[in-house]
Amino acid sequence: MKGHGMREQRQAIRRVVGMMSGTSVDGIDAALVEISQSACVKLLAFENKPFPPAVREKIFSLFRPETATVDRVGYMNFLLGELYAEAALSVIAKAGFRPEEVDLIGSHGQTIWHAPEPSGQDGYPIRYTVQIGEGAVIAARTGVPVVSDFRVADMALGGQGAPLVPFTEYLLYRREDKTMLLQNIGGIGNMTVLPAAARPEDVFAFDTGPGNMIIDAVTAAVTGGRQTYDAGGAIAARGRTNEALLARLRENGYYALPLPKTTGRERFGAQYTAEMLAWPEANGLSPEDLLATVTELTAWSIADAYERYVLPHARADELIAGGGGSYNQTLLRMLERRFAVHGIRVMTQENLGFSSDAKEAVAFALLADCCRRGCANVLLGVTGAWEAAVLGKLSLPPQRGAGTAFGCKSTE
Repeated sequence: MKGHGMREQRQAIRRVVGMMSGTSVDGIDAALVEISQSACVKLLAFENKPFPPAVREKIFSLFRPETATVDRVGYMNFLLGELYAEAALSVIAKAGFRPEEVDLIGSHGQTIWHAPEPSGQDGYPIRYTVQIGEGAVIAARTGVPVVSDFRVADMALGGQGAPLVPFTEYLLYRREDKTMLLQNIGGIGNMTVLPAAARPEDVFAFDTGPGNMIIDAVTAAVTGGRQTYDAGGAIAARGRTNEALLARLRENGYYALPLPKTTGRERFGAQYTAEMLAWPEANGLSPEDLLATVTELTAWSIADAYERYVLPHARADELIAGGGGSYNQTLLRMLERRFAVHGIRVMTQENLGFSSDAKEAVAFALLADCCRRGCANVLLGVTGAWEAAVLGKLSLPPQRGAGTAFGCKSTE
């Protein structure tokens, strides 16, 4: 393996695996791409590896401080490293390559806590975030250099550590003659705004609020755990939006916070959902009506974000939806209705010949490639940091026969 991983600095085309597991904890998305010198990206293979149910349950326990004990976090960090390594090797094999033919792996990891607002506790404006899935384990199992833990460098410079994908969206989706909205609908929804002929400093992005997170939680609750998501929005399609509940949900203070802003399970997690699930019992709401209402909440939050933060500066031409929520046809219809009043066409990644499933995994392949080449890979106007950083930490695989540094004797 000597010299492995340096080829990306010499080759015009680099093969990189990108991996992502989001707030919905559905599993690991892994994409193998080829990246050219001009940042053109070709998707070679994509896979989603669902988490085993027992592992998924353990990950969810880490979202609660009272059960996220240090031994559990440490164990899961290394276990996820093993699972990410298996996912990387699987997608490489699916594309017909060997690990030694791949230059780099970029792994976002699994977020278990994200606190982007400075606490002021102990006299320091501490922002912090925790992503697990040990990069050193992935590198050791695959023999490929790994870039991971992307968010912390931005937070060290006063940024929110999120969203990170807008940097890659600027590279791939910018148009000279159109203002584009890129709306990812994962567990959390996030919007990237690319003004026509945008410069890097013109781009802005933020989390719009809950994406699939609440829809998934309500689906699991009303089906007794038989379903973990509302496939195609079929259950919601049979219900009607309850305007009283929707109005109450719209009162959450997050929607009116100034930019930059990000959010997660800390605000829209189990406690928020539990309060919502108590509403049907007191108000005679059917499961179908409840799901229709929380699906409408996601559509409303996206449209409200456009009207509140984008429209005063630029009128958009198109909205491109991606992520798991873009497969929810009921949600898409709600988005189309809300954006039609602004003359905005709603499309999906598939309408452009791309993959909604693979989009974020591809993004972390690009972010890792930039990191390995020592290039800043963040947009300051998006995260709010005072200086651009090279995001990511590099883990190198074992180098057999490479000797030791600084004159130290080998222990072998």
